[in-house]
Amino acid sequence: MFDKISEKPSLYDNLEQKSVGELLHDINNEDKKVAIAVEKAIPQIEKLVTAIVERMRRGGRIFYMGAGTSGRLGVLDASEIPPTFGMDPGWVVGIIAGGDYALRHPVENAEDDTKQGWLDLQEFGINDKDTVIGIAASGTTPYVIGALEECRRHGILTGSICSNPDSPLSAAADIPIEMVVGPEYVTGSSRMKSGTGQKMICNMITTSVMIQMGRVKGNKMVNMQLSNAKLVDRGTRMVVEELGLPYDEARRLLLLHGSVKKAVDAYRNNH
Repeated sequence: MFDKISEKPSLYDNLEQKSVGELLHDINNEDKKVAIAVEKAIPQIEKLVTAIVERMRRGGRIFYMGAGTSGRLGVLDASEIPPTFGMDPGWVVGIIAGGDYALRHPVENAEDDTKQGWLDLQEFGINDKDTVIGIAASGTTPYVIGALEECRRHGILTGSICSNPDSPLSAAADIPIEMVVGPEYVTGSSRMKSGTGQKMICNMITTSVMIQMGRVKGNKMVNMQLSNAKLVDRGTRMVVEELGLPYDEARRLLLLHGSVKKAVDAYRNNH
């Protein structure tokens, strides 16, 4: 049996006797450990991102898989790719054990089914150009491990994110990422440091992949969806900066073409 650091007793006790200020300072002190743990995992994150980019350039996709908090964080990251980078929702997909209902409600025994994960992936026509990333703080979630093992049997690249070293999940992945954040402030509450680290790593993976795929110019989200007034204004100012046009003309051009990149490209092609 491997050592489940994420389940070890909190370094703090008698939490109910602490003041609000003490609680907040304690939690913050623990959260400071997360970025350090993630930093140590960068070589593996880099390896995974490099492999994903090579596959996405051939039409591959990213699938996140998880249960509970881990599943929700995968769905969250996937859902932010279309508005941020203007990508079709099918390029990065989050799958949670128990389906969309499980985003808001616990689904009994959903994470214990070793076969359902692969069945869920088959609904998307999973193939060997895709990458499947399993997320589980404990590193023992059967739903995720079963899916990764089946993916490997079918020649599909697999990655994993967990909070324990040498876990069954890591053993099931081609490129395991282990960010060991230590015991949680509330013993076993992996929505805390483990969840924070998972969110950071998912952000790192998809942001760096999208930059490598040409969805960012300079440091700007030139392919973002113009879904509200704030983003239209931000996009307009990008066009102004890029082309030197008056604000109103830049805004008209932006709304005509639907993205900063398309507006700038169209203008330059006609001038």
